[in-house]
Amino acid sequence: MSDDPIKIGVSNKEGQLGFLFTRGGLREGAGRKGIGVTKKVSLTLPDELWDKLERHCTDHGQSRSEAIRHILETFYSS
Repeated sequence: MSDDPIKIGVSNKEGQLGFLFTRGGLREGAGRKGIGVTKKVSLTLPDELWDKLERHCTDHGQSRSEAIRHILETFYSS
């Protein structure tokens, strides 16, 4: 464990909080790169389809978002 003190600061991006150390800190371009625009969607499906989706996610080590994104990409690529 480092003895560097931790500070909490506001990044330049959307007012998100971040941890600032005595060395380094928030940098433009740091972090996970985005793959697109995030939009919240409510989806109603029968229990049977939710169960199939959950099994698929578990079997393939995917999140629901990844699985649904793959389904949509496959559908629209043809």
